[in-house]
Amino acid sequence: MTTQESESAETARSPQRTDVRSALLGGKTFRSLSEQTLSPREEKFERARQTTGLFLAPAVAIIFALLPLNLERNQHILAAVLLGVIILWICEPVPIPVGGLIGVAAVVILGVAPAGDVLAPFGSTTIFTFIGAFILAAAMLKHGIAQRLALAVLSLPGVGRSTYRIIIAFGVITCILSAFVSNTATVAMLMPTALGILAVIAEMMQDRGVVKANFDPLRLRVGAALLLMLAYGASVGGLLTPVGSPPNLIGRGLIEEATGTRISFAQWMAIAFPVCLAMFIVLAIIMVLLNRPEIRQIEGVEEYVRQHREEQGPMSRAEKNTLVAFGFTVTLWLLPAVVSLIGGTESEAYIFVDDRLDEGIVAVLGASLLFILPTNWKKREATLTWSDAAKIDWGTILLFGTGIIFGSLLADTGLAETIGTGASENLNITNVATITVFSAVLAVLISETTSNTASAAVIVPIVIPLCQAMGVDPFVPAMAATFAASFGFMLPVSTPQNAIVYGTGAVPITRMIRTGIFFDILGVILIVTIVPVMIAVVGIGG
Repeated sequence: MTTQESESAETARSPQRTDVRSALLGGKTFRSLSEQTLSPREEKFERARQTTGLFLAPAVAIIFALLPLNLERNQHILAAVLLGVIILWICEPVPIPVGGLIGVAAVVILGVAPAGDVLAPFGSTTIFTFIGAFILAAAMLKHGIAQRLALAVLSLPGVGRSTYRIIIAFGVITCILSAFVSNTATVAMLMPTALGILAVIAEMMQDRGVVKANFDPLRLRVGAALLLMLAYGASVGGLLTPVGSPPNLIGRGLIEEATGTRISFAQWMAIAFPVCLAMFIVLAIIMVLLNRPEIRQIEGVEEYVRQHREEQGPMSRAEKNTLVAFGFTVTLWLLPAVVSLIGGTESEAYIFVDDRLDEGIVAVLGASLLFILPTNWKKREATLTWSDAAKIDWGTILLFGTGIIFGSLLADTGLAETIGTGASENLNITNVATITVFSAVLAVLISETTSNTASAAVIVPIVIPLCQAMGVDPFVPAMAATFAASFGFMLPVSTPQNAIVYGTGAVPITRMIRTGIFFDILGVILIVTIVPVMIAVVGIGG
């Protein structure tokens, strides 16, 4: 055998090197079992999980529908379908977006509501926020903005040397931004950068033999930790201001109407800040313990980053255009919050700006600039083509659309109210402490299967009359329910940010559920212990 033949035979026997950038930045999502690189043990577990879900979901739905429960027909059927869908989401016998669509089809066919009413939420502002933000993210990935930002973060003194510091730094940035920009928009903005950083880390691990040559970069623990910190950090940071998350505005409005007490911007922040700080510390500690990165110290990162930044060279016209579109979008997203800080949320200026600068409209308007700003005017080449835009993660958009649908149906059929009142009666809730715990737990549970906005809209109206009927001041329980509505961490459909990071394919559903359970429990504990104390310190409520 010749030397050349020997080398060819050796190459054939050696495992093929993984293309990290293609895997992480190629837009792949919701992979089937055959598309993943798993160990024999993992593959056996995944096959068992998916097979179980395929038969368990319809069985549970049918059995529950046949049980002689004291529920109205529409509520009974909706509960049965929702149980089946939750099992499909957890076990993934079909891609998660398809599981939601099966449930949507079932509620229409079974007569829970007309198709027009059921499908209406697909036209909601959140869906358009997803579409616009995803198109902006596609441009950032295509033209290298994400990689440029990733290398800039890694070049900060001391940050790039430790995976732990990178994860915590991203959490801090996310928390601060999401206090003023919507949680969805914050995660959509930072997600390309996070993937860029993950690609850099994965390549370094591959070059230094930390992982096998043909490893799956979408199953790295460091990737799950980074992206989950992005999603969960946005949920935590969104509590800090009244405009940080829709549940805040819903809860504050209902509380002020019921109690006649106005909650100022500063009072809200005074109550929320200790909750946010405590929860972020918990996130930082537990996140790296449950998703311990494969490597802690990254040696030689300065040289690696310096070399790649030199290779990048100056920014191209396409990169500059992308930043213009991105900056335009972020500016309009931030404008209502800036106006509220200056004039207050009751001012005419804030009402005028907030009514017109809907975040979904702003997102698609900013994304539209990418098809207008040219990179080569003579050839009529724009920054982004429709072929590029068509590759965005439509699966995540469908997934969250179905989540909004089930949230609306829970409210419209009265099932959420039935659950709340029935649980309060059976659990013998009689004082403010037990009502507060009940409110927070119920809000978290509801937000796991619907949007956090729907959870707040459903739970707070249940809690306030419940407190008033018992002669209890509703301020503390309603605030606890409002905060807890943003703390659904277990499932991709719980919040838009969960859906976005799950859509990258780098966060397995089992890892999200395991991590989310811890934060659901710890979040409830922090809310029910800190919120009553801070309300007393601030001096509002009864």
